[in-house]
Amino acid sequence: MIVTYKDILFVLLQLALFFLFSFDIHAWRIYFPLFLFWAGVGLLVIGTFIIIVGVLQLNVNLSPFPSPLPKSKLIVHGIYKYMRHPIYTGIFMGFLGFSIIADSGYKLLISAILLLLFYFKSIYEEKRLMLVFPDYDLYRQKTGRFFPRFFN
Repeated sequence: MIVTYKDILFVLLQLALFFLFSFDIHAWRIYFPLFLFWAGVGLLVIGTFIIIVGVLQLNVNLSPFPSPLPKSKLIVHGIYKYMRHPIYTGIFMGFLGFSIIADSGYKLLISAILLLLFYFKSIYEEKRLMLVFPDYDLYRQKTGRFFPRFFN
């Protein structure tokens, strides 16, 4: 597949949100209870683990762009057996967890916007994947987008 302007736009928007996440607005401070702090730590750790596993399993098929690489293969085993976009899931969980740890309403807002971006990016990505992989639609019907699907 050829990288399109939409591919570049999605990646630039994602990088912009990553950059904005590095800042904080003290006036948007939210003081979460201690148990939520530890839930945030758990989300950060689990999210990081999911990212690592997703990246390792994609291996040479990994690209920052939503369009699949030429000669890439559809990965449907490992963590991809349970969710179609585990790297997006891991990034969101990590950002959400860190937002809670940092007591930051601003970072929570950026995390929510990032999840929205990942939703639209995944729709576009899946359209591109269906053009390359005839079995993708069946895989999509059986597998959850960001989280495992327990009921079909």
